[in-house]
Formats: sequence, C-alpha cells, structure tokens
Amino acid sequence: MRLWLFLAVTLLFVAFSPAPTLKFALLKYKGGGDWYNDVNSLKNLAKFCNDNLGTNFDLEHAVVEPSSPDLFNYPFVYLTGHGNFTLDNEEAANLRAYLSGGGFLFINDDYGIDPYARLAMKKVFPDLDFVELPFSHPVYHQKFDFPNGLPKVHEHENKTPRGYGLIYEGRLVCFYNYECDLGDGWDDVHNDAPVARQKALQMGANIVQYVFSLNGEKGT
Repeated sequence: MRLWLFLAVTLLFVAFSPAPTLKFALLKYKGGGDWYNDVNSLKNLAKFCNDNLGTNFDLEHAVVEPSSPDLFNYPFVYLTGHGNFTLDNEEAANLRAYLSGGGFLFINDDYGIDPYARLAMKKVFPDLDFVELPFSHPVYHQKFDFPNGLPKVHEHENKTPRGYGLIYEGRLVCFYNYECDLGDGWDDVHNDAPVARQKALQMGANIVQYVFSLNGEKGT
C-alpha cells in the first residue's frame, strides 16, 4: 500500500474507531555514525504522545535500513547521531520513494551530524535544499505552542536552535532540528533539566501531530 494511502486510511480509523497501533522506526544508516545512541527516545516520545494526543503508539520501535522495503511500513522514521551518515544510490532512491510517497523523516542533530545529513539528503532530493521554517509554521503551533520556534534542549556550541525542512511538492517530508537536540530531551539518560525534557517532548508531539494531520490541513 502506498504510504500516503496508508496515512489516509489511518486517519479514517482514528476518526471513526479507537486509534490503531502504530510504531515509530529508527533509521540504521551506514558511515560509522552512532545511529543507535538515543536509547529510550522513541519509547518516551511514544508514551508522551499516547498520554497527550490520544494516540496508540507501540512503545517498542522498529529498526529499519534506508534500502529496506520495510521502510514503507512506518509513517514516521527517526534519524539521529553524532557523526558520519552516508547513503548509497540504492538507499537514496528508496528513501526518496518513501518520502515522496507520503513518508516522513525526522533528523536529530545530536551534535556533529550536520554536514553529513545535508550531503546525504541532497543525494535523496538533488533539487531541494533545507529551508529554515518560520516561527509561524504550523509545526510550532499544534497541541503545544512554541511562538519562538524550537526550544534549546542541550548545549552544543551555544548556538540558536533552528528547525529546517525539506518541502517536496508542497509537503514537508523531512524536519531537521539543528543545535537543539530534541532526541536528547526525549531520552532519560542525559540528565537534562525536567523543564527542558518537557519542552522537548511537547515539541516532538507537535511534530507527530502535524505529520499525522497529513501535513496539509493547517498549512505546508
């Protein structure tokens, strides 16, 4: 089933019956970066969304590789790490088909992934560039309101957090948080302040809610 159709069917089920069980996926990429490092992030985000958005996410996430056909079973895929992230031609083509068909990729800069992520995603969409999303973008104004954009969760180089997106045919297909580290805040092993963790989970829930509104009911 094409992913956009899967998402539409999911929304119908949510509207007329108890929410179906869905599962987040963690992207296992090549290049030597620590794709696995946020141990409990997706579990904690799933629980927070279930508690606050009325979703029914499985607390255990899947692990999927960019070239795998299993990628299309997961409408929300998470990518994180500190270092090198690469895609070969087959992986880039499969990821492009996934994203252009309705999938969504969330990239978390855990510090150091920025140049590699930009280069890899340029291979996926050669004609697209990351654009910084304005604070008025609906991703910041879902269940929780973030009038000043991304919260600062973890200090890297003391830079302002920025939210970037890849927009394909009018739809946000990839959200990239830079100098923010939402994934660090979702996890519970980094000793982040409780207020920072709460803001990180709230912003994560906003992104999830936005994605599952089919990206368009409140804007691009």
